[in-house]
Amino acid sequence: MTSQPVAVAQVAGAEPNPYLLGVYAPVDTEIDADNLQVIGQIPADLNGVYLRNGPNPRYRPDGRYHWFDGDGMVHAVQLENGKARYRNRWIRTKAFEAESAAGKALWTGVMENPKGNPFGNARGLPLKDNANTDVIFHRGKVLATWYLCGSPYAIDPLSLETLGAEDFLGTLAGDMMAHPKVDERTGELFWFDYGPTPPFMRYGVISADGRVTHLTNVDLPGPRLPHDMAITEHYAVLMDLPLVQDLAAARQGRHKIVFDRSLPARFGVLPRYGSDVRWFEASSCYIYHVVNAWEDGDEVVMDVCRVKRPQPRADAVTPLAKMLSYLRLDAQLHRYRFNLATGATAETALDDDNTEFPSVDARTVGQRGRFAYNVHISPESTLLFDGLVKYDISTGAKTQWSFGQGRWGSEAPFAPRDGSTSDDDGYLVTFVQDERENRSELDIFDAADVTAGPVARVLLPQRVPLGFHATWIRADQLRSFSA
Repeated sequence: MTSQPVAVAQVAGAEPNPYLLGVYAPVDTEIDADNLQVIGQIPADLNGVYLRNGPNPRYRPDGRYHWFDGDGMVHAVQLENGKARYRNRWIRTKAFEAESAAGKALWTGVMENPKGNPFGNARGLPLKDNANTDVIFHRGKVLATWYLCGSPYAIDPLSLETLGAEDFLGTLAGDMMAHPKVDERTGELFWFDYGPTPPFMRYGVISADGRVTHLTNVDLPGPRLPHDMAITEHYAVLMDLPLVQDLAAARQGRHKIVFDRSLPARFGVLPRYGSDVRWFEASSCYIYHVVNAWEDGDEVVMDVCRVKRPQPRADAVTPLAKMLSYLRLDAQLHRYRFNLATGATAETALDDDNTEFPSVDARTVGQRGRFAYNVHISPESTLLFDGLVKYDISTGAKTQWSFGQGRWGSEAPFAPRDGSTSDDDGYLVTFVQDERENRSELDIFDAADVTAGPVARVLLPQRVPLGFHATWIRADQLRSFSA
């Protein structure tokens, strides 16, 4: 499938938009390719599929373009018996299909007045739900999600065919946030949604048989913009953070966020199937992504990538640059301890380096694992990942790898080797964009020794624009749901 070319440097004004150029520029072709060229050798015990979501506008954007506005596109590489195949597909959301029928963009983005947009999400936010943020494997399907809460779109993990908006056998009424959590031990999925009107947040559980079995309202003092959550064996952790909607702008029909440093960060701990939330306060911050959480005696422990103060970069001087500079993250590994016996909160900085988009062994979500894998954020003015960082949660040690000059990576999930017995007994897989060669590849690292560099580099048949979140689905998971 091909579409109208979208590689435009600017939209609605003379200022170039960096998120439509170079390694961010969208592609306009969906392809399938087998027997890809490999530098090195794909490990024989690495079998499964790597998928990464991201924004890829199909039509010329209407108004100022924000990176979050692009239509969701999934790029995937399946590894099987030492061979690699590539496939990419747009996610056929309701909005994507409407624009396809019209042959042009129908929605404005987050930096424009949404008045006139055809429709929004279930909670009444009048923006385009493009399912471009994360990809989560649950019950044999991949769920593509949206950062402002939207319909989770089900995708076949191999063909990438969009199966439709997932309503969980008719039991999901409303939206789902970007990063629901799957507990592989129980097969359950945990999520929340939020919106501009009460109830400002709802928390729910989907059972292993694919039905909503628990749903409760969470009392917040006003509309918030939470992004992630955590689970442990017995609890869920939700967040009330001081990045809030600007109500004056909302009354004018604009979507604007502000960071209110006068408010603390609050964390709500509740039983997995409960509604009684206990709130714990900590120093003001914002958190995009949780690393993991677990229980330690009376305490719930949660590791996160903590942003001290989301704000425009000092070198952002033009209006467009200021708005886009919020994309350039500045986050550090941080630990919270919530004492359920005393109600006390303790927090500790674990590293001062700028790392984000964390990954752990999916089999250990909600349990204490030993290792976490983050990407390192470049000091460039746009959001670029220039390396991998492996954290030893037990000792505090870290090791890292730089992709090299002009080479930028993607989120790198842990991919267990066949028969893996620990959370570094396997590999890290990530797309790497080489802007010097104008080429993309899938790099495979031995998770036990990331400093050794990639053990294999799979050359891809087309450029893969930089994007958002990724996942690895093991071959045994694919088999268990196709049998």
